[in-house]
Amino acid sequence: MFSLKVIWNPLEGLDLGFFTLHFYSLSYVIAFVLGWYIIKPIFKRDGVSVEKLDPLFMYTVIGCLLGARLGHYLFYEPSTFFSDPLRVFLPFETSPFKWTGFAGMASHGAAIGIIIAMFFYSRKHLKKNMLWILDRIVVPTAIGGTFVRLGNLMNSEINGKPSGDFFAGFKFVRDTSDDNVRAALQQTKILDTDKAIDTLVNNPQYADVLEAIPYKHPAQLYEAICYVGVFIILYFVYWKTDKRNKLGYILGLFFVLLFTVRLHIETVKEPQTDTDAFELIGMHFNTGQLLSVPFILLGLFLMFRPDGMFEKKSDA
Repeated sequence: MFSLKVIWNPLEGLDLGFFTLHFYSLSYVIAFVLGWYIIKPIFKRDGVSVEKLDPLFMYTVIGCLLGARLGHYLFYEPSTFFSDPLRVFLPFETSPFKWTGFAGMASHGAAIGIIIAMFFYSRKHLKKNMLWILDRIVVPTAIGGTFVRLGNLMNSEINGKPSGDFFAGFKFVRDTSDDNVRAALQQTKILDTDKAIDTLVNNPQYADVLEAIPYKHPAQLYEAICYVGVFIILYFVYWKTDKRNKLGYILGLFFVLLFTVRLHIETVKEPQTDTDAFELIGMHFNTGQLLSVPFILLGLFLMFRPDGMFEKKSDA
């Protein structure tokens, strides 16, 4: 039987000599640049000047990053707004000082941020119904999500639960928030974390110690693969069907597909907070699942709404 068991010990990023370009940061760069090239022929097909792409790019970047950042702390760490508010906007903690980078980005917050950004972009640059641009921008957004999740994988964050006998499993030896990993690294008695990890992985003396670290679901990889599927479906619907002419349909389909993926994959993810559990109508949800439900319901409404509900207000 095929088995995908991996000791996951990736590089932090590309060493450029004067600084290291982290793969997580690079994943966002790739997502935004690729998105620009995907949306360009869409604008041409719809007769919109490509000159409007530059402001679209800026609105999207700002809306996505600001929404994702604020969303993470609002949904997962709200106390930070009071205990260390500067941390929300800066790449380090202030009490005590610790460089963290811009860790902590929520996709639900990014979705809200992009919607708000497209509202202002549409009013200022397109003079069209906001749903028109949202229907189109979600096509590259889906594939962008793939690269962001691969960036999470390279960062060994948003890991899954122990995978047991499942065919796929990663030992996230760089996840120092994991008790098993910390215990294993302590046994090497090496203070430098990177050297301790390399010793743990490569020195046969610590084979039994390494074995004690459980394999976990590579939830980031599952999600990235699913987002490729979401992108293919959206791309097909836009280019090969007339659904692009129904305002909000492709946006609704995006919400239904992407957040259904989130709803299911959250079941194999580790909780992101100690209190990340809720009960609703007799079912247990974590924060990611609970936030996904409204998006799915909104998506279904946009897909199956009565014709003419939004079109009368559009000049598209």
